[in-house]
Amino acid sequence: MKRIFLKSTAVAFSSLLASLLIAASLVPALGEVDANAWRLLIICSLAIAWPVSAYTSWQGEKLRNAHRDLARTHAELAAAHRRLEEKASRDPMTGMLNRENFFAALDGSRRKTDRGALLIIDADHFKKINDSYGHLTGDKALLAIAAAISSGVRAGDLLGRIGGEEFAAFLVGASDEEAIGVAERVRIEVEAIRFQPVDGRDLPLTVSIGGTPCKPDANVSELMRAADKRLYEAKGRGRNRTIYDDGMPAAA
Repeated sequence: MKRIFLKSTAVAFSSLLASLLIAASLVPALGEVDANAWRLLIICSLAIAWPVSAYTSWQGEKLRNAHRDLARTHAELAAAHRRLEEKASRDPMTGMLNRENFFAALDGSRRKTDRGALLIIDADHFKKINDSYGHLTGDKALLAIAAAISSGVRAGDLLGRIGGEEFAAFLVGASDEEAIGVAERVRIEVEAIRFQPVDGRDLPLTVSIGGTPCKPDANVSELMRAADKRLYEAKGRGRNRTIYDDGMPAAA
């Protein structure tokens, strides 16, 4: 309000000065003008200029405030939209990408690089945990496994939960040796979990892992089929093991 008052006062006196200068330049042509005319000129200039300037400044201030509020609201909405998009792209339990968004991210990464490896990681005998201890305990086991997987992969790798107890990892730019190393690190991390659902007794948790290198000409579906085939080989060979591409096992 103080700023509006000072601005309006400055405008009013500027208007008065301009009016006096104009009047002074015209007086010689109009003849003699008495003091009352000068007083009337001053009063009219101030009486008109100050209220008009104050009203205009007030409206301008309201408009600026409205623009600031609108910009702030827009930024808040954009941030909320980003949070909702992020939340919608994630598995609510583990925080990993959900199935749809993992495959979309995998496809996007494949367009940028022709190097890398895909791992499919499946919890062993998980149905027995749910059947024996209940789904709440099963959820805790899944969270422990998800944490071990996150710990085992590298920064920048893509992680997704693509099924009930099935996870996937895209190892961006990884060589075959690096991919096998990551897969084994994940397997060992899971195996090392001390999971005690009841009575303080340890319940073993293990995973089987199937992996395939991402060949330049392979699409996402082909990569999934190849990694899935290795996973079933790992399951068939006794579980708790990694089989990568050519079937050479890295056994427990």
